[in-house]
Amino acid sequence: MQILAIKPTNNPSILKFEFDEFIVRTDNFEFKNIDETQASPLAKQLFFLPFVKTVYISGNFIAIEKFSIVEWEDVQNEVADQISDFINKGGKIVLVDESKNKKIPVTVYAETTPNPAVLKFACNKLLTKTPVEFKNIDETAASPLAKELFTFPFVKEVFIDENYVSITKFAVTEWDEITLELRTFIKGFIENGGIIIDETAIVKTDNHQKQQESYFENLDVTSQQIINIIEEYVKPAVQSDGGNIVFDSFDPSEKRVKVILQGACSGCPSSTFTLKNGIENMLKDMLKDPNIKVEAING
Repeated sequence: MQILAIKPTNNPSILKFEFDEFIVRTDNFEFKNIDETQASPLAKQLFFLPFVKTVYISGNFIAIEKFSIVEWEDVQNEVADQISDFINKGGKIVLVDESKNKKIPVTVYAETTPNPAVLKFACNKLLTKTPVEFKNIDETAASPLAKELFTFPFVKEVFIDENYVSITKFAVTEWDEITLELRTFIKGFIENGGIIIDETAIVKTDNHQKQQESYFENLDVTSQQIINIIEEYVKPAVQSDGGNIVFDSFDPSEKRVKVILQGACSGCPSSTFTLKNGIENMLKDMLKDPNIKVEAING
């Protein structure tokens, strides 16, 4: 087995080391520190490098996220050599548990949402730590599951967050005709170890950057308060309905809060009512400012 290629990703901090064959077939691994590496002797060794922040192992590649103390161009060859040397000396990339080769039963059930065009398929396991919305099949590089779902002719959009998949359908068919087919497919995809989200391939959009801690710290106090209110009081309710809400901006001169609606909330007939009578009133009350206005830039 040899490393075929060293490839950059959409995140400049993450580099992929690709092999000429699969190194894991049914599981994906993410290690945040050396204490989590019981399943991977290779990951444990990599954490002895002071710049290694996170190690991902999936399919035919190992991806490494680095701290900013070094540049990849200065250390990538050293890392590749260390990985190759470890494997050539008989080191184990991951410790295979034969019991894991069996299908792990997964529960998937369908839930209606306030948006009649969207159905939420909830699962009893974590699917992703990063919410991602896919408007078409060309955007699905980070999600083999979403890519497969778009092969169904009635699937219009896909949104994946935490433990659920929200699917928006075209009007050509009714939910009672396709719900079982979709639920069965999603359940089988997950049980067979399919990759839901490849965190290393997520495009770092402006929206994504706005969710980072560094962005939050540079905001004005009112914007920070708005984000905290949305995260604590609004987002849980929105997620339960198969959607997501993301803070975009606050204009202090107009007292205007702009948000982005995703999943079941995007294009929902009741979203305007929810924004005006729910979120807007909540912000007016909690910020003690009756002039606050909320609008969705994609609603």
